[in-house]
Amino acid sequence: MTQPSHRRARRTWLATLLLAPALALTTPAAHADALDTITKAGVLKVAVPEDYPPFGSVGPDMQPQGYDIDTAALLAKSMNVKLQLVPVNSANRIPYLQTNKVDLVISSLGKTPDREKVIDFSNAYAPYYQGVFGPADIKVSGPADLTGKTVGATRGALEEIALTQMAPNATIKRFEDNNATIAAFLSGQVQLIAAGNIVAAAINAKNPPRRPEPKFVIKDSPCFVGMNKNESRLLEKVNAAIAQAKADGTLNTMSKKWFGAPLPATL
Repeated sequence: MTQPSHRRARRTWLATLLLAPALALTTPAAHADALDTITKAGVLKVAVPEDYPPFGSVGPDMQPQGYDIDTAALLAKSMNVKLQLVPVNSANRIPYLQTNKVDLVISSLGKTPDREKVIDFSNAYAPYYQGVFGPADIKVSGPADLTGKTVGATRGALEEIALTQMAPNATIKRFEDNNATIAAFLSGQVQLIAAGNIVAAAINAKNPPRRPEPKFVIKDSPCFVGMNKNESRLLEKVNAAIAQAKADGTLNTMSKKWFGAPLPATL
């Protein structure tokens, strides 16, 4: 028997109503392009450190300063937008990005497999490495040159463990903490120091009589700009600005200013 037309219409309406939630779950939501959002707002929001010099800290004038701060300003200028700095720490910098509190993370961020699962990374913009440092008059360019030299290192630190394997003929004097290692270098108790480049930069910032200049890299782990996944246009824009800053010497000038050494050729 043929159903009355009003009953068929009612069943069609009910079927559509019941199906609508399922369609809402399966239909992909429109994705707002991050670069368009930044351009429309006229503001680039960047997560930066405020307690990790020389990457980021609060200066004597109570304003943020550091290599990461200068990098954030460089990128905002390349996008022709205003810069909004958002102070973060190591624990909340990626959550701030994932919840769209910031557009980028420029906070001495290293690349790891776990992080690559949840965010994307630019090309490297900042040097971060463990190496051997010493005065200009000590000629060392690799582990083999450490034979007969004394090197201060903090016991158990990555650079101490690696250097022990790399330079078995070096005389490594081990100290219990970074302050003791630095004091041994500054006093001349050791000729060279194995440390992170930011440690060397912190020593040089105090203009000591013995300045630790870079000799060679033990382990290289540079810093990258972090951004949300699948933002190809933003990634291209950031990489282009970094490449230009490398080519025109801007990053090299920043490296000399904040780290007391030229930008490594390997960056």
